[in-house]
Amino acid sequence: MTLADLEAAVTARAPLPLEAPPLLRALWFDATGDWAHAHAVAQDVHTSEGSWVHAYLHRKEGDLDNAGYWYRQAGRTAASGPLEAEWRAIAAALTSA
Repeated sequence: MTLADLEAAVTARAPLPLEAPPLLRALWFDATGDWAHAHAVAQDVHTSEGSWVHAYLHRKEGDLDNAGYWYRQAGRTAASGPLEAEWRAIAAALTSA
């Protein structure tokens, strides 16, 4: 799946294929307004990428202390720019661009 595919699915609110990686599904859920489902998916992925998505979601929620913990787990500096830019950076890193 490419970044363009993911963004098109978000725009169309078209569900991702079942074989889409969990973290892309989490980003899709977040971008289509289902933070809780996005969080449920992300917290079950125990990788640095999963921690990054988890951090982003807590940052979006406004829980910066919890977000900070997950950024550290991901080995990343806490983001401070626009949420949309971070979402896109994560999506680009997780797709075949």
